[in-house]
Amino acid sequence: MSDPHATRLNLSAGLLSVAVALVLVLAKLWALAQTGSLAVAATLADSAMDLMMSLGGLAAIAYAAKPADEDHNFGHTSAEDLAALGQSLFILISAGVIATAAVMRLLDDTVLLPEHETRGISVMVFSIAVTLGLVLWQRYVAAQTGNKVVQADSLHYLGDLIPNIGAIIALWASATLGLGQIDSVVALGAAALLAVGAIRIGKGAWDALMDRQADPAMIQAIGDITDNFPGVHGYHDLKTRVAGSRVFINMHIELDGSQSLNDAHATGAALRRAIVDAYPHADVLIHKDPIGVEKHPDDPRP
Repeated sequence: MSDPHATRLNLSAGLLSVAVALVLVLAKLWALAQTGSLAVAATLADSAMDLMMSLGGLAAIAYAAKPADEDHNFGHTSAEDLAALGQSLFILISAGVIATAAVMRLLDDTVLLPEHETRGISVMVFSIAVTLGLVLWQRYVAAQTGNKVVQADSLHYLGDLIPNIGAIIALWASATLGLGQIDSVVALGAAALLAVGAIRIGKGAWDALMDRQADPAMIQAIGDITDNFPGVHGYHDLKTRVAGSRVFINMHIELDGSQSLNDAHATGAALRRAIVDAYPHADVLIHKDPIGVEKHPDDPRP
């Protein structure tokens, strides 16, 4: 069972993330209508992506407290990866639309400059302030609960500050220097950032759906925990796979074959607790072998 206090904190971070993203989408829609700035349009697309990501993160947090059922023995966390894959495709399309519009504006010498730049700048400053407040709360929650979804969402919102600052620069340059081309250049840069983020998200989701192993550093750390655990003389066949926010770990440990079954079970259970303490989102299955056991002659697998 999950800690109710930690679950409430995680849910509060998820709900606040959704609320902030929704407010920013509405504010930037207004700013886009007022200014016609492509740089603002890029930050609007980014905030729309944030809203989808935040909704996915909130769903992931809620699913974390839901046990496996009869039809889904290993839980429902792969739904996170399916959602992330869909989101990445949507983000790539949005980045392509923004980039195309920016290039067309760069090639058109008669394009009008953004309008009401001061209103747009005000919305961008508001966006930065609200985003910083959200990140501070997410960092607090992540420090208290160790939730990886909240940690990732916090890093994502920190990255959103770049296109917001770029939009301010573009609007300022248009208002004070009459340089409308900067708006399109900033939009192109923001579209590139969106595309890079989409590819990263999509790759992570694809890897998880294809049962890619966990991060090598995590695998090494699990091996170190096992190597140094009292009563364990070695391990082999350590296998991992990632599904959403969970990591599934299977491994064989080598124990003294002369000890009782109760003692062997106690060692395996204690090792499992040690691994879960280090990685709370891990699902660990440990098989116990006596030292020096040979593979069964009828088993053709390596």
